[in-house]
Amino acid sequence: MVGAGVFAAFAPAARAAGDGLLIGLAIAAVIAFANATSSAQLAAQYPRSGGTYLYGREQLGAWWGFLAGWGFVIGKTASCAAMALTFAAYVAPEGWERAVAALAVAALAGVNLFGVTRTAGLASIIVTVVLLVLAIVVASGIAGAHPGGGLLDPSGLVAEGWYGILQSGGLLFFAFAGYARMATLGEEVREPSRTIPRAIVLALGVAVVVYAAVGVIALASLGAEALGASTAPLVDVVRANDWGWAAPLVRVGGAAASLGALLALIAGIGRTSLAMAREGDLPAPLARVGSRFRVPWVSEGSVAVVVVVLVLTVDLRGAIGFSSFGVLLYYFVANAAAFTQGRGDRRYPRWLQVLGAIGCLLLVAALPWTSVVAGVAVFAVGIVGRLVVLALRRGNRG
Repeated sequence: MVGAGVFAAFAPAARAAGDGLLIGLAIAAVIAFANATSSAQLAAQYPRSGGTYLYGREQLGAWWGFLAGWGFVIGKTASCAAMALTFAAYVAPEGWERAVAALAVAALAGVNLFGVTRTAGLASIIVTVVLLVLAIVVASGIAGAHPGGGLLDPSGLVAEGWYGILQSGGLLFFAFAGYARMATLGEEVREPSRTIPRAIVLALGVAVVVYAAVGVIALASLGAEALGASTAPLVDVVRANDWGWAAPLVRVGGAAASLGALLALIAGIGRTSLAMAREGDLPAPLARVGSRFRVPWVSEGSVAVVVVVLVLTVDLRGAIGFSSFGVLLYYFVANAAAFTQGRGDRRYPRWLQVLGAIGCLLLVAALPWTSVVAGVAVFAVGIVGRLVVLALRRGNRG
């Protein structure tokens, strides 16, 4: 969770809600917790790979599984674009951001084709660097003069209205990506029924504290308007507090976090696409696996091409909004699937799944209208495509 999202999501959230992004952050955290507990409950019953694509198929039917898988693929593809654009915002010369983002996608897709993915050791190094950088950002705000905002005015928290606050929650939900991965580790930890729920609560708690500290410092240092207009907000925070010497370190932290997330995302989407292609929910060629490195090269190559198109055509806010649209609907299916589980598999009360499902839909509805329209259109394309495939299968059997 504590990774590239924190370097990118605060600016569009501030544009939507001003100081109210702090309330949006709390809303996103509550919904993330509900979603994560649903994923944990489902993972305990289905300790196999596939995530909500599998859970939806098993609990609700093939169509629900498809909608979850399609939401994951399109949402995380947009996340790839957001990560690439974030990387470029922190390292590229002005005017070269899109070109650098496209080159980063191509390079990491090439690395993945050789079967090289981010290891747990590399993940630990990246998160350590990120936490150190965020500590520097927070320290600069505590020691600085806060020229842009000063002390936060509580009355400003709702100045932009609840629609803006909910929109900021939907955009900041992007920064929590990864929180439910712990739920899939039921076969690899001792006493999973006790350990996994505690790990989820602890991890979410730490992430919320870190994000809240960074959000408060960013608002106090820059003010909501300047924060919303920033392309590299955490760099601007340290500069505003006369810690210009730390700007290169913040750029390195943002770049490292973005590349690490991008590398893992490309691999993850490729393998989800592989699983969906094997079930007939995506075109069969996407299931091709290389004979030497055993990598789903067609699916990963296709993902890379789509992401390059996105980074050349959309802005960071649009990519984050579209990503949140797909991922929130993915977790809506997770909550619906968990709600249907029987008493023997139930670990959390049903009201928590209802809260998660309603919360996901609220945040989706409050996203920027361009993200909602684009998301509905892409979901419609997926649904029509699957209907055509099913019709062709019936025709062949006839």
